Amino acid sequence: MRIKEIGVAIIGSGRMGELRAHLAANHPGVRFVACADNDAARARSVAEKVGAQFYSDNNLDVISHPEVDAVIVSTPNFAHLEPVLQAIEMGKAVLCEKPIGLALDDANQIMEAIERYQGNVRFGYSRRYKERYLRAKEQVAQGRLGRIVGGHARAYNLRSQARGKRGLKIVESPVVTSLTYYIDLMCWFLEGNPVVEVYAQGNRSGRDDGVSDGVNELTWAILTCADGAVVSAGICYGLPEQYPSRGLSSRVELLGSEGVLMIDGDNTDEILYTEKGVPHVHLANQDANMLFPGSSTPGSWAVGDFWGPLATETRAWLDYLTTGRPCVLATADDARRNLEISLAIQRSEQCGEKVRLPIER
Repeated sequence: MRIKEIGVAIIGSGRMGELRAHLAANHPGVRFVACADNDAARARSVAEKVGAQFYSDNNLDVISHPEVDAVIVSTPNFAHLEPVLQAIEMGKAVLCEKPIGLALDDANQIMEAIERYQGNVRFGYSRRYKERYLRAKEQVAQGRLGRIVGGHARAYNLRSQARGKRGLKIVESPVVTSLTYYIDLMCWFLEGNPVVEVYAQGNRSGRDDGVSDGVNELTWAILTCADGAVVSAGICYGLPEQYPSRGLSSRVELLGSEGVLMIDGDNTDEILYTEKGVPHVHLANQDANMLFPGSSTPGSWAVGDFWGPLATETRAWLDYLTTGRPCVLATADDARRNLEISLAIQRSEQCGEKVRLPIER
């Protein structure tokens, strides 16, 4: 298969940006890498680590660089809009971290730009690239479950992960930032059968070290689809700080007219205990002595490279751009739908009533 060589820009050189930059720099179809970050020292550090040819503290300088053909947006969630729009307007392919934005107005601006400039934009719902969920999608596509009549998805995370959200510039709910992965999965499995109604209830832990005031750490929602299928979806940021899971501890179930599929994502099949401690992939200064090694949500470092859903997703997107090989990364339509459902869940939590989709701005 002939490979087209491309240049890739990484916008946002934080934890996720550095991982994406490493993966891009090591892809056989990438000949040029550029890194951007508001912190010039950070951009330079990541550029040096991955062998990038250019770096800057100005996003536009990197996006508009003549050697750049594709852009990865790994900025904080509230800052996705501007670099995505800039890249679309310049005709460059985009991979943006989820979510598409924190408000439907942002999502709508991106959708309008894609239509106007014929943009090629995908979003990083990397759960799709966890092998167990790829296998699940195949079973559904082969019709082995029959008609999906119901389902369940839940994810639990550490209290310390919730605490890490305190003080953010924009208040972010675990529904929008984490449950969105599982909303995307269930909509992907139920493709062609859209969610039309949402009812949700939420609660706080009663502790003073959770997420920002006004945001629930625990939310359960009932999603009703167009044909009557019913899915329950829940998120809880209440696991003890030293619980062995190092990411989202999950469960996904699909109930069909001809079969069922149960996916245990608690990762308790691998247990590591070390007196030296292992760093948390997301949280600084939170080493653990006992952990479930397979529970890191994006993946893990091993034998000099990064492996797991985020790595597979990044490589699949780069393969798509350099060889034309199809990929299953979420589209902008998918990302906007996921955001709308997430916002409907939040609205239902607040008003205590069912919310019909589409929702008003």
